[in-house]
Amino acid sequence: MEIKVLGPGCANCEKMAEMAKKAVKELGIEAKIEKVSDIQEIMKYTMSTPGLVVNGRLKHSGKPLPSPEKVKELIKSEM
Repeated sequence: MEIKVLGPGCANCEKMAEMAKKAVKELGIEAKIEKVSDIQEIMKYTMSTPGLVVNGRLKHSGKPLPSPEKVKELIKSEM
């Protein structure tokens, strides 16, 4: 599984990355988690950050941040 966290590195982007890492651990799955801060790459998916992309599909973008449980559900939906 491939997970991308989209954002320039703001606090919300960091929080999204931490929630993704925690969700992967709790689900007991193997996943490559990549932080994407390049604006051109982010714009391929969304104009709002932070963004969460799972297996090439945009699952969340913008504020407010989803809850940790919601992040887990979004990742689980691609399993």
